[in-house]
Amino acid sequence: MKEIVIGVDGMTIEHLVEIARNGAGIRLAEESRERISQARNLVEKWLLEGRVIYGVTTGFGALSDVIIPAEEARLLQQNVLMSHAAGLGDLLEEETVRAMMALRVKDLARGHSGIRLETVQRLVDLLNQGILPAVPEKGSVGASGDLAPLAHLALILIGLGEAFHDGRLMTGAEALRRCGMGPLHLEGGEGLALVNGTQMTTAIGGLAVYDAGQLSKMADIAAAMSLEVLLGSRTEFDPRIHQVRPHPGQAAAADNMRRVIRNSEIVTSHKDCRRVQDAYTLRCSPQVHGASKDAIGYARRVLETEMNSSTNNPLILADSEEFLLGGNFHGQPVGLALDFLCMAVSELANISERRIERLVNPQLSGLPAFLVSEGGLNSGFMIAQYTAASLVSENKVLSHPASVDSIPTSANKEDHVSMSPIAARKCREVVKNSEYVIAIELICGAQALDLFTNLKPGDGTLAAYRTIRESILHLESDRILSHDIETMVALMKNGSLLRRVESAVGELL
Repeated sequence: MKEIVIGVDGMTIEHLVEIARNGAGIRLAEESRERISQARNLVEKWLLEGRVIYGVTTGFGALSDVIIPAEEARLLQQNVLMSHAAGLGDLLEEETVRAMMALRVKDLARGHSGIRLETVQRLVDLLNQGILPAVPEKGSVGASGDLAPLAHLALILIGLGEAFHDGRLMTGAEALRRCGMGPLHLEGGEGLALVNGTQMTTAIGGLAVYDAGQLSKMADIAAAMSLEVLLGSRTEFDPRIHQVRPHPGQAAAADNMRRVIRNSEIVTSHKDCRRVQDAYTLRCSPQVHGASKDAIGYARRVLETEMNSSTNNPLILADSEEFLLGGNFHGQPVGLALDFLCMAVSELANISERRIERLVNPQLSGLPAFLVSEGGLNSGFMIAQYTAASLVSENKVLSHPASVDSIPTSANKEDHVSMSPIAARKCREVVKNSEYVIAIELICGAQALDLFTNLKPGDGTLAAYRTIRESILHLESDRILSHDIETMVALMKNGSLLRRVESAVGELL
């Protein structure tokens, strides 16, 4: 099993994907073990001194003025987990829970929470042994962090809640027993340390950022294929156009598409035709795709910064023997970035759907209606375009920013919240919808390419076409298209399509 070392800094989106989706285990760096112990020793010293510390010797939120007697410190930490476990709705997917657990460990590994090393190591052990808490996806407002989801995540530590092990849902206590573990007894401040943070938002958002980055490359391949079969011009990819408007994403998209159609006999065959210039969905594809690439890059930087941050309150500074009360749990930076990402990915789907329309509409393409012979008897890809239109319209609704909303909580102590978890969940759906739209364009492009039997397509286009045709047959007559679309998404998600194209034209950006 591959192992990712969790330390103070250095975690990437790719590390998160390895843990969440590819089963990589995690291990605490030695530096982190030392930092966690130093901060905990300081908290225990303060407890012996009778210091008043928020969430350690006081209540929470609007109850922060209530001093908790030392003999009730353990009960306070158990109560915070039980009372905050008020989440509802569908359970988060396994990959999201794995990502959440890794990110919670990553935050604690920075040594600013005051939690015990034993407790952090237990989270590591649970993840490595495949014990995954059952976490409802709804109930967080994104400040003070993702309280309800993280409370559900942490209940397993004290033998409560529910968890999955080997695909079976069971009580937290049973899951611990099956792996030879017993419940922990949390000490002062540990309950709060486990629930204060943005880890659900960041888990969902981090995986969405990764998928969006991969999707932007798929969109470039699809657009290049569509340009070929719609007899578009390669002029729009000329580097000189993009040098005089030097947005990096625009230049990258143009370069990707130029390489995908390299050596295309189809494009060369009509270089002297009478068409003056192409429609925007072809001619402006580098500008539209490029703007989305730049937005994806921004979201990646924000998410990776958050992944390597301390989001607890209070923050323990062991070096200076201080604790600071602040608001690093507020999800605003991540919420804004994910709202932006929603719009960026929606635009990849928007322009793709318009290219699908050009492909299936004989008045725009010059190709057979809906890309099938015997039209009328066969409807071909008519309804596939409807599906794309439906998904694009849904994306437009989902792209309304969640982070512009706020409802005060905790008796107005927490009077501005980020709604970042809603931005993350919306973003996840927009990415999924957009993957389907790009998949439909790729299938339509391959179908159209079958008509150019005597002309060789571009190097990258040919690689994409052959990959598609190994799994999805040419549509000779009507069949159930949903199967084909799901197969196409699988080719995109497992990386096989991108690998084949990149083997032909080099790495896409």
